[in-house]
Amino acid sequence: MGYLPRKSLQVLGSIFAVTTFNFFLFHIIPGDPLRLIARTQKLDAEQVAALRIEYGLDGSLFSQYLTYIGNLLHGDLGYSFALHEQVSTALMRALGHTALLLATSTVIVVLFGIFLGVFAGSRQGSKADSRTIIGALVFWSMPTFWVGMLLVFTFGVWWGVLPISGITTPNAVYETYFSYLMDIARHLVLPTLTLALVDIAFFVLITRTSLVEVMSEDFMLTARGKGLPRRTLVWRHGVRNALLPVMTASALYISGLVGGAIQVEVVYSWPGMGLLMYNSVLARDYAVLEAAFLVSSVVVILANFATDVLYRRLDPRVVVAQ
Repeated sequence: MGYLPRKSLQVLGSIFAVTTFNFFLFHIIPGDPLRLIARTQKLDAEQVAALRIEYGLDGSLFSQYLTYIGNLLHGDLGYSFALHEQVSTALMRALGHTALLLATSTVIVVLFGIFLGVFAGSRQGSKADSRTIIGALVFWSMPTFWVGMLLVFTFGVWWGVLPISGITTPNAVYETYFSYLMDIARHLVLPTLTLALVDIAFFVLITRTSLVEVMSEDFMLTARGKGLPRRTLVWRHGVRNALLPVMTASALYISGLVGGAIQVEVVYSWPGMGLLMYNSVLARDYAVLEAAFLVSSVVVILANFATDVLYRRLDPRVVVAQ
């Protein structure tokens, strides 16, 4: 069996394992959402029993698991007791907002992180290199939520130049679609800046370390001895080989980005997956939490799969070694 089919089977196995673990995790933890609903809506025992039958919670754990897998195959993620709508509807709405935030921040993080990493790595031992490393370490050590609160106070409270919550201005009337997009863009600035300031450091350090190692290789010394211009030496020969570890680091970044996005969305009340999960924890909305964790896990697995395949595409030696 070739590498790609074998890797695809591993991915499917991982998704199945995560799905199974995800189901049993949320069914063995303490708490009963139906009892919570019964207390808040003053339902009697017969009404609670009817709800258990309606939502398939009256059977054994294994029968509920089989029902859950069958529903997943049909795209049914369940019903949210707190939101009073299908979980898939709530997730799709939140996923769109989170995708906008993460896509914007990822582009900024990767571009600026790689550029600053190359800038520092090509000047190894200089003052510019030392200052870049120190700055990266300072921002990397800062908690994401703390950076967010600093930006909220500075730009939202102190200067009052940027909105600090939501994705649009409440009750706003837009004359054109462009003004609507500009309102979203203004709300997007602070959450994106919060993620970027913390996460740029990750790519700066990875790129800088990788480039320093590549610059000391024999083929780089040979290229330098041939009298190639410094710009050609760094960008054409050094950066192309230094980006391979950065590709692997990108998968790790996506994995860690989920946690950072939750903090940022809660701080700025950004209506994405992070805020949805946070509110679901408070409401004990297990159906939403179960689906949100599953979607997040699948995204991480697929990101690792794509990065692994792309890495082997860029470096054929790894394929030969398999």
